[in-house]
Amino acid sequence: MSQTRRLPASLPADASDLALDGQLCFALYAASLAMTKVYRPLLARIGLTYPQYVVLLALWECDGLNIGELGERVSLDSGTLTPLLKRMQALGLIERTRSAADERQVLITLTRAGRDLSTAALAIQEQVACATACSNRERQGLTQALQQLRAALLSNADT
Repeated sequence: MSQTRRLPASLPADASDLALDGQLCFALYAASLAMTKVYRPLLARIGLTYPQYVVLLALWECDGLNIGELGERVSLDSGTLTPLLKRMQALGLIERTRSAADERQVLITLTRAGRDLSTAALAIQEQVACATACSNRERQGLTQALQQLRAALLSNADT
């Protein structure tokens, strides 16, 4: 049980707006940590890390993306994504090939082993859904609200 502490008298009256438990950013951060904590052992059973799983989710949805498209889809830059993809290729989950139409483009495609993991992923999804203690409708609502929040934040970010 979390305990709320009183703010020091030396802080301005509106400093209560700085209480950790009242911060959206901290709630999102803590929820993200909790979610990956649930996923970690489940994914370990099938030999995946969470970032690898996210890449597979994107490829199960649309196989044959180039690195730029994949990076945009999973919100990772190429400096982070490239070593991840190299490890996934070494595991036999994906193939990286140059596009015949434009050799500057590297296409990422699933191998049979990568495609076959989708069956195990469905079971993991069920376990995670259960761990949330939310109904399907509640999870969909949370997902939609977070997607809208992300879009709003990105549209207002200085990049």
